[in-house]
Amino acid sequence: MAEEKTENKDAEKKPVEEQAKEKEATKDIPNEKKETKYVKKGAFDKEGWKAKTDIGKKVKSGEIENIDYILDNGINILEAELVDVLIPNIETDLLLIGQSKGKFGGGQRRVFKQTQKKTREGNKPHFSTCAIVGNHNGYIGIGFGKSKETVPAREKAIRNAKLNIFKIRRGCGSWQCGCKTPHSIPFKVSGKCGSVKITLMPAPKGTGLTVEKECQKILGMVGIKDAWSKTIGQTGSKNNLVLACESALRKLMSTKIKHDSMEGLGIVEGKIEEDVKEPEEEVKEEKAEAEKGKKKNE
Repeated sequence: MAEEKTENKDAEKKPVEEQAKEKEATKDIPNEKKETKYVKKGAFDKEGWKAKTDIGKKVKSGEIENIDYILDNGINILEAELVDVLIPNIETDLLLIGQSKGKFGGGQRRVFKQTQKKTREGNKPHFSTCAIVGNHNGYIGIGFGKSKETVPAREKAIRNAKLNIFKIRRGCGSWQCGCKTPHSIPFKVSGKCGSVKITLMPAPKGTGLTVEKECQKILGMVGIKDAWSKTIGQTGSKNNLVLACESALRKLMSTKIKHDSMEGLGIVEGKIEEDVKEPEEEVKEEKAEAEKGKKKNE
């Protein structure tokens, strides 16, 4: 019996010894370099995207590099990933269209608007939300989503916002300013949805966004820094207010403008090129360069 036990132990040790020998033999062999591609957290993976439409395939292959080509030709965007490729620095945000339960209707504003359906089995809740996407440089998209749970509703809203993206005109239409820089809107526009009517008016530089809080998010996301507004109707219904603001912004592009007034108001369509800088930014850069020169001399 003792001899059988020793034989079993030797059989167990052999594979361990063989593994050790294999490790020593493979130490000298150089490892093959594998190409590893790292994707930043939150960044869109273009290579992993499987385009389905003709426009999506052209964007992925590099034939279309500017989203203005799609918007100017009136081509429908059917893939949200297309926007992620053409506008890499796009941001998303959710609007406060709902309200939590509170005494006498005094609950705090929340992102999701909850509705319920009474059935024999009980209450069936549904959640709806509104999302906006933009790059703070002339492009904005607004979308709504509804589902039985909060996460799918949010994803639907973000996807619909990317599919509904559009560009606007910016300029300086205020008679009090006349700086010819695209910090405000070039002329007065108005939009309506239901009983809500909103009018956006150009304001001089430094005024800020004197509009409703949710409309502030929309105008800030599109790159407007100064504006006045006037609202009429039941503005408590945030869905109608958001849609009225969207229709007003779309009129900035649909309105016909003469070429002379384009130059006089400093109107820019879509994004501002990097070469075009506002006077304030140029002064800040000059001050920063002067401070660097002083430090070097010291």
